[in-house]
Amino acid sequence: MKKNIFNSFWTKIEEFPLWIKQIIFLRLSEDIKNSVCQKFLEEKSESIFSVYKPILTFKGSEELKNKKNGLDLNIYNFLDYCQNDSCILEISLNTFLSMEEVAKYFIFCVEQGYVESPDNVEIEATAGFVAGKFRTGEYFEKKGLITHEQLLKAVNASSKSSKKFAQILIDMGLITSDDVGAILAIKEESKKRFILDYNNIPQGKEEFCDKETFYKKEISDLQKENEQLRRKISQLLEIVKNNNFDEI
Repeated sequence: MKKNIFNSFWTKIEEFPLWIKQIIFLRLSEDIKNSVCQKFLEEKSESIFSVYKPILTFKGSEELKNKKNGLDLNIYNFLDYCQNDSCILEISLNTFLSMEEVAKYFIFCVEQGYVESPDNVEIEATAGFVAGKFRTGEYFEKKGLITHEQLLKAVNASSKSSKKFAQILIDMGLITSDDVGAILAIKEESKKRFILDYNNIPQGKEEFCDKETFYKKEISDLQKENEQLRRKISQLLEIVKNNNFDEI
């Protein structure tokens, strides 16, 4: 069974005191609001691609077992993690792949029938956009925010304008700037590779000692250092003394 790195990381965070969690929550909220946009915070868990667990099909299970098609090793690793009930986030962390790379393998496996197509249209829409399969208009169509007819009208309008396609959709009142900002931020961030070492997260259970014990330890350490220094000085003096006798 594959190690659930993020859960191990999260378990250690849960051990932090409440007043530390409060500050973490506030700082993260401010950071997301300032650098991404409020729309990102409003996403429902079932619509977030990174927490989605791809479901391996019988065809995918057979390919993983027999490897008849000689696929890329990363694809077999992806299918292996799917078989072990891992979410997209865990696959990314365990394989050291960026979210963009994992999205490309996910879309490929969906198209080949190795994993099931998600019931939630937003999952596939996000994965396709992050992977570079869908353009902005196609993403919003897949997500259900615009119809195919509205997309064609926007395409026609873009041929007569120098504006970016997303801005045309906004001007037509089909989407908002927050809709665009959120998905563009996710796409950009998905290019980054993230390596999580949960072992470096503090446990929050360090042992503390009183001042008297602390100072006793300090004094003891200093005494040991002084004794070592005294011995070294004695040895040096002995060497000097012997050398002087030799000269005489």
